[in-house]
Amino acid sequence: MNCRLDVRLNVVAEQIRCATHADIGSDHASLLVALLHDGRIKRAIAIENKRRPFDNSVRALEGLCAEVRFGDGLGALEIGEADSLSICGLGAESVRDILMAHPQRIPGRVVVEVCQKPEVIRRWAFENGFHLSNEQTTPGRRSFTILRFQRSANHVACDPAYENVEFESALIFGPYILKRADRQFDERLQNEEAWWRQKDRLSPEAFERLQLIRSVMDDRNVRPLLSPSVVR
Repeated sequence: MNCRLDVRLNVVAEQIRCATHADIGSDHASLLVALLHDGRIKRAIAIENKRRPFDNSVRALEGLCAEVRFGDGLGALEIGEADSLSICGLGAESVRDILMAHPQRIPGRVVVEVCQKPEVIRRWAFENGFHLSNEQTTPGRRSFTILRFQRSANHVACDPAYENVEFESALIFGPYILKRADRQFDERLQNEEAWWRQKDRLSPEAFERLQLIRSVMDDRNVRPLLSPSVVR
């Protein structure tokens, strides 16, 4: 684990090892600096579309085998130029839109970090020939989900990660997470179930999510909390 990075970026960094890596929304380029110093990559490409983060990245990567580009997402990357790509610190819909804007420029490996709605990225990957190879969540009340994808050989549609799990539940909560014992995940299910349960009225979407949570809890033998007075 790299002490120069916070918990979420440490998890991201552990998913990356290649020759040339591109990072969209690099900000202070701390991830790329750590990857270069640790020898996990040989060359870095930072992409920013805002002037101040661009300048921050230029300063941080000075003297390293790296290039900082001012551009909009994958539009600043050439086809086949990078071996892997990371996008961190953006909303799931924004990440999906970046990936969909230039699908031919996406490298074969992709690492994404999001705080909410990881199912948006899982669905994009499933529908576009990228197989989920790893997923992790960070500890703490504000949890982040880190997803790693690999482009499938010959665009094989069926992602083996989703075998032997209920598909919609796996999209929402993660197929690998559902398959492993994870006390932290079970506690989050309990807290969210209790949070929805205390509401007087639920929208159809909220009710559907509550039912899905309860189904997953039943499958995992997780009991509801006795008291619903919890903070989500």
